[in-house]
Amino acid sequence: MPVPVLLVTGFLGAGKTTVVNHLLAHAGGRRIAAVVNDFGAINIDAELIAGASDGVVSLADGCICCSLEGDLLRTLATLLRRDPRPEYIVIETSGVADPADIVRNLMDPVILREAPLETVLCVIDAGTPPSRLDDALLRSQLRVADIVALSKLDLAEEGAAGRMREAIRALRVPAVVVEANHGEIPSALLFPATADRAPAPREPGPKRPAEERFETLSWISDHPISLPRLQQAIGRLAPKLARAKGLFETVEQPGRQMVFQFAGGRATLAPGEAPPAGVPRTRIVFIAELGVLSQAELDRIMEACVAGG
Repeated sequence: MPVPVLLVTGFLGAGKTTVVNHLLAHAGGRRIAAVVNDFGAINIDAELIAGASDGVVSLADGCICCSLEGDLLRTLATLLRRDPRPEYIVIETSGVADPADIVRNLMDPVILREAPLETVLCVIDAGTPPSRLDDALLRSQLRVADIVALSKLDLAEEGAAGRMREAIRALRVPAVVVEANHGEIPSALLFPATADRAPAPREPGPKRPAEERFETLSWISDHPISLPRLQQAIGRLAPKLARAKGLFETVEQPGRQMVFQFAGGRATLAPGEAPPAGVPRTRIVFIAELGVLSQAELDRIMEACVAGG
């Protein structure tokens, strides 16, 4: 029986991981396999979703989460050989990936027969200025979408969601636009009513040359960091960052990991689990446009966050 695929796309920091988290936490008895496509050398996204970083992680209700290592089609083939087989597969793309290329890969005849692409979901921060829709990558993500989900509504200004709806409508995007409060989207919009209904192949659009636009810089330390110093560091780095995310232990709360996220000019901290044994206390990924931030500058700024540094 075919296993329908949900492709979750969206720009850096749009809220894709929150959507995937919600799907996994509210599986409703469905066996969902989530494939996380990290952008960066540190597997932060998989840890935020599953609390682990090695291969496939079993979750509640028979769901699993796995990191995308290497070829997407090979990863899907591995999932399809699992026993029991997943009932649905969710693929979270990188925020800098053109989903048209991924859709094209999923049109492979073998994969199409076993794991047909059911829905493409594009997640957009509702607070994004409508002028950002001029971005070629964001337009590509919108173009292939069946559903557009407006996220972070609680952080957006009043009327922002309505303005974004109008801007999307002006682009004549055929997708259905919904609001995703805290990542919640009705599953009926995302998954087929009957598991044996295979969707028709779709046309991903003309292939465009890949453009290297972003780069990832990582900072790792075996020492806990000072929260006030981190706030100062992020204040200095913020104008150059597209995204940052990480896990670290603080001087103020030793023995406890904090989950750090920075997107759209906003930084958030949340308590995490106890740090696993044998891993550095601090692991943060920074994403910036090419040439904007050097590793030397990043190291210099972040090393000041270490107590006594």
